[in-house]
Amino acid sequence: MTKEAVFSIQDTATFEHCAMQTFGYQYTNNMVYRRFCDYLKRNPSNVNKLEQLPFLPIDFFKQMEIKSTPKQSTHIFTSSGTTASKVSKHFISDIGWYQESFRLAFEQFYGDIESWVVLALLPSYLEREGSSLIYMVEDLIKRTNREESGFYLNDFSALHLQLKALEKAGQKTLLLGVSFALLDFASQYPMQLQHTLVMETGGMKGRREELTRAQLHAELQKGLGLQKIHSEYGMTELLSQAYSKGDGIFEKPPWMQVYIRQTEDPLSYVPHGKTGGINIIDLANVQSCSFIATQDLGRKTNTDSFEVLGRFDHSDVRGCNLMVL
Repeated sequence: MTKEAVFSIQDTATFEHCAMQTFGYQYTNNMVYRRFCDYLKRNPSNVNKLEQLPFLPIDFFKQMEIKSTPKQSTHIFTSSGTTASKVSKHFISDIGWYQESFRLAFEQFYGDIESWVVLALLPSYLEREGSSLIYMVEDLIKRTNREESGFYLNDFSALHLQLKALEKAGQKTLLLGVSFALLDFASQYPMQLQHTLVMETGGMKGRREELTRAQLHAELQKGLGLQKIHSEYGMTELLSQAYSKGDGIFEKPPWMQVYIRQTEDPLSYVPHGKTGGINIIDLANVQSCSFIATQDLGRKTNTDSFEVLGRFDHSDVRGCNLMVL
């Protein structure tokens, strides 16, 4: 599967064709995924539609190298975690897949990056190595070609002054931040933003009291004078992102699809509007696995949009016999 084929997808039929081709390729070349599929007695000879595809539990990325290519990895993205927990590792041999995915998706939802100033408030990500989010934001900042764009670790005062200057100039600005840092900034430096879009990337665990997305957005709206708060949905194990322009409703690029599985029967699916586990097809993940069963709970609002409602309790898989495949 080529980048040109994946990133030119515009309709359901083309997506299905590319997904089935990718399944055949990864079944053949990804030994971990193949053994998982064989355990479920599913393979390219008896999988004829997308709903039959095996979705690899995301915790496999914590236990094994999930690779569909023998090429040497040039980048390894890692998830956050404590010293007592294993982190996910995503091995990348061609970073161009990630670059094209996030660049095209941002353009699809928000237009030309050069029309923006990008300010990033991502302290918990900057404080460690291997973050795919930092890689993406660094690239977006560079491609704005604006000296005002940049990262802010904990310097809320400098960020406040920069936002005031950009607001005065009427400059279209994206403030992208981890949830706890945005909340701290909004409480210490309340503003009435008119030309700034605020986008949260999640990230409350262990830093502040957990809030629902609706509670988080209500506090940010109040503190920053905004009608809507945007959101980004991505993870270490994926190379594509979905975006919400408000109210927690996410839309995805054409090379990504979301299914909602039953919580009690992971091989079955629930109707639109019902809650279950989020399965993701990410065709940009050609180098690892494109078919991921996440530990997020959500529901489809229609064919092309979905909500993220939380996470499974005890989401780490322990003692699962599939982990020793």
